[in-house]
Amino acid sequence: MMDILRDAPLGQTIRLVTRNTVLLYPEEFPDFKMPETYNAALKLPEKEQEAAATAKATNKQTRISNRASGERTFAPLETLELEEGDIEQKHLHDHNLEGLHLSRTKSRLETTPYSEERLEIEAELALERTQTRPIVPQKTADGNILVGWYTTDDAANPQNWSNAKRFVVSLIICLYTFVVYTGSAIYTSSEQGVMEKFNVGPTAASLPLSLYVLAYGIGPLVWAPLSEIPVIGRSPVYAVTMTLFTILSLPTALVDNFAGLLVLRFLQGFFGSPCLAIGPATMQDMYSLLYLPFALTAWVSAAYCGPSLGPLLSGFAMPAMGWRWSLWEILLVSGPIFLTMFMLLPETSTPNILLCRARRLRKVTGDKRLQAQCEIDQKNLRPSTILLDAIIKPMEITIKDPAVAFVNLYMALVYGIYYSFFEVFPLVYPVYYGFSLGMIGVVFTCVLVACLIGIAIYCLYLQFILIPDTITHGLRAQESRLVPALFACFGPTIGLFIFGWTARASIHWIVPTIGITVYAASVFIVMQCIFVYVPLSYPQYAASLFAANDFLRSALACGSILFARPLFINLGVAKGVSVLGGLSVIGIFGMFGLWKFGAKLRARSKFAIV
Repeated sequence: MMDILRDAPLGQTIRLVTRNTVLLYPEEFPDFKMPETYNAALKLPEKEQEAAATAKATNKQTRISNRASGERTFAPLETLELEEGDIEQKHLHDHNLEGLHLSRTKSRLETTPYSEERLEIEAELALERTQTRPIVPQKTADGNILVGWYTTDDAANPQNWSNAKRFVVSLIICLYTFVVYTGSAIYTSSEQGVMEKFNVGPTAASLPLSLYVLAYGIGPLVWAPLSEIPVIGRSPVYAVTMTLFTILSLPTALVDNFAGLLVLRFLQGFFGSPCLAIGPATMQDMYSLLYLPFALTAWVSAAYCGPSLGPLLSGFAMPAMGWRWSLWEILLVSGPIFLTMFMLLPETSTPNILLCRARRLRKVTGDKRLQAQCEIDQKNLRPSTILLDAIIKPMEITIKDPAVAFVNLYMALVYGIYYSFFEVFPLVYPVYYGFSLGMIGVVFTCVLVACLIGIAIYCLYLQFILIPDTITHGLRAQESRLVPALFACFGPTIGLFIFGWTARASIHWIVPTIGITVYAASVFIVMQCIFVYVPLSYPQYAASLFAANDFLRSALACGSILFARPLFINLGVAKGVSVLGGLSVIGIFGMFGLWKFGAKLRARSKFAIV
């Protein structure tokens, strides 16, 4: 518990105020002893270091040659180059350090986080973590000692955290994500009150919702690369932005002019977006490749259900409390989550953790040779490179790569249709069935039911089909991850047509609601498959592609909020929804095309891993 508090923003603030005299790290205690591996590495003669480096290069070249010839090799543990997230581990045997490990933090360009090699390596590491074995630090050509984990079960390594600690961190991220996403649609119950208060039309009244959605699509382009800078890490980004999100919720609930409401809602979405930008990265920091999909399923569920439950949280209270109540509710739910994050959300970024450790070791020993790998990498880091990776590269890949273009456009389409429900439901359930605002919110819970159905189907697929097959046969071609989507891609079209052509007074309200449930459950499964397929195929650019995907989804969702009502009013609900259902047919052909020709497209792409 003290470790979580120490590593959380509150603990870091306390350490800053007290000049690091309380909540100490192991290296800061008076009785701290340097690990023998580090003492030995600092004293190891240059010739022995050079011999070890030569042996490493020889082993690596042998493995590369074997793989190039198509031979699948399983090197003995003594020569296996292990990779764990951003950590490379290798046994080093010499007369002084027999049985110890070699470790260094790899740069982002070197790291291939989703690969057959990583799967094999994580299997080895799972066994290694059950033992306490020292890890030997590597010495670079210029004499620096690379700081890494002390032992195979080092408690500072997020991959070694207890299940309870990882669960707490995952729960906080999921609740944080839920609150931010709920903050978008919770406003829909206030639209009528905003129209009367500020004398604006329906389209203008929907702008506070659409701008919020647009802003949390723009935010990832900023926050994702910022959180990857080791000197910053993830926790400070979470803390600062959630602080601003919570503070902004107060003037948003009190603002007395329409322009101010628009600006504040945009800023709310922008500062709330880190959950979308780096939430999956936090999960990846803690969970191995094989079981990461389960953690991502929980996170996607929080994001997926948030908007659908927003109208329920505000709908019943609006008639009694007034239109501002939905904005007050954002403050009421974000405040406790902010306090929890501030007190209990530790840093999970491996480069940041090892950078801080290297600084502490330099302070203890006075030896400047103790360096984290990220410190060496950052010597050549330029702002232009960050800008390229964050903004230009995602758009370049989307334009030049047909597979990525389809994935991004399809995801944007289904997400835009999802947000159009907030405009079509008030035209259906109050008009045909006499539902109140609160009852409309109850109807939105069908998305929660759909999410639970999607979770059950996808997790059963993972547990009983994918994971056993992967353990037995290794990673298959990336397109194998799309198999559930081949069945689910029919769901959006079927669900939309059920809703569109049964939403009438002569048919019970449960029938169109079932259509929305079919749509939402199938979209959830499709999203899970795509979220796995993209990083498997484009590991080097995964973060950039997710940022681009977030931006395109949010941009189209923003537009759909504005065009949905005129579309449904001018064409009617049945024909308007049919137009959207017809567009969703593109996803059926596209998904089967991606499954059939994906390998050929990747072979021609300069961005993909074949």
